[in-house]
Amino acid sequence: MGKRKSLLLLVLVLFSALVASVGGHWRERDEEESEQRTQGEKWFLLRHLHDVVKTHAGVMKLVNGGYRRGTSFHTPMHIGFISMEPNSLFIPQYLDSNLLLFVHHGEARVGHIYGDELAERGLKPGDVYTIPAGSAFYLENRVENQRLHIICSIDVTSESMGWHAFQSFFIGGGNYPTSILAGFDHTTLSAALNVSTAELSTFLTRQSSGPIMHLSETIPKEEESTWSLRKFLLTLLNGEDVVERVNHKAPSAYNLYNRKADFKNDYGWSKKLDESNYSPLKISGNDVYLVNLSPGSMVAPHVNPTAIEYGIVLKGTGRIQIVYPNGTLAMNARVREGDVFWVPRYFPFCQIASTNGPFEFFGFTTSARRNHQQFLVGKNSLMQSLRGPEFAAAFGISEKRLKRIANAQSEQVILPSSSPASPHDKATEPERKKMVKFEKMIESFGNDMIMGFD
Repeated sequence: MGKRKSLLLLVLVLFSALVASVGGHWRERDEEESEQRTQGEKWFLLRHLHDVVKTHAGVMKLVNGGYRRGTSFHTPMHIGFISMEPNSLFIPQYLDSNLLLFVHHGEARVGHIYGDELAERGLKPGDVYTIPAGSAFYLENRVENQRLHIICSIDVTSESMGWHAFQSFFIGGGNYPTSILAGFDHTTLSAALNVSTAELSTFLTRQSSGPIMHLSETIPKEEESTWSLRKFLLTLLNGEDVVERVNHKAPSAYNLYNRKADFKNDYGWSKKLDESNYSPLKISGNDVYLVNLSPGSMVAPHVNPTAIEYGIVLKGTGRIQIVYPNGTLAMNARVREGDVFWVPRYFPFCQIASTNGPFEFFGFTTSARRNHQQFLVGKNSLMQSLRGPEFAAAFGISEKRLKRIANAQSEQVILPSSSPASPHDKATEPERKKMVKFEKMIESFGNDMIMGFD
């Protein structure tokens, strides 16, 4: 009995040593991959939001575009998040960049100058709307007890005097923010507006609530006849009746939620909107998309040959995998609601839903023309199109085996989940054989020990 116990103890020690050795090898590889993934997350996962505007009536946060620090990667788009309290106003302004709006939650009213006229449009969840650079606009949330949440893309331009972010030029304003009108000599401006300098001084200093303000903080009712938002805009528009001109031929919004899915199967669906469906997208040069994946499913590995892609997680959790041109993993990041990611043009990538619920994400691409995604695997993929002796030779396998592999996946675009790999799959073949052999030895000695005790 003592010899048997000693022998079992020796085997256990040897087995532990082997596991430690193999485990150390795995840890080494994991650490290298982890370091690479961590670096990739810094580059491709955009979690550094900062406040552009923040008042008690609302906030606008921004993920800056431009060159990524420490890399040659350039992201030609800022991603903004506008949140407005009920009965609030984002005061009149214009930007040095094209603005593309997507209403995530709530309802909004947007007014902007279109063809020298004021156009107003009501926006609801799912609506997409564009405002050209240099076009004065304002946003209102007039709904009681409901916040407004808008996701927007803002072009990175090279025309803003060297500023890295976009620049707002506030037409309305007072002490905070300051109106661009306040920069003119008051005598000149009072003559231009045909009001007294005293009235002008009051007009330019009254507002101090910030760029996003509660509508209750606007000009009191007894003074509306003198200075209202509409009258001010009417003055800028050469005295014509603004109220009668709010429903002219300016483009309407396009509702992405109501659009029929461009692709749909049992594992999810996707919708895309480009200039062929919605001509105002020519203004920004961007298109938009919306994808919903069922639990555990994935968008097949693919490449964007003509566009950079940005994604914002709207619902659920999942993973984004991006691959470098040299065939190594750039990022395998877990993402959740509110996360922003981007994928450079040509880089292979895929999106994978967690198994605990649906995964929905919305995004922009930098080409408003049809971006013909090239899928690397699946029924409609390059794996099928390139199937032949040349492709088989490139992998060092026979055409027959290549055909079997290429035809193994019968789905396309959105693929079903796969069963998780066993722990042994992570080991090399020799390591796996050793593990199996020692496990059998342990099992055999364990049984002998039990029999001996009996």
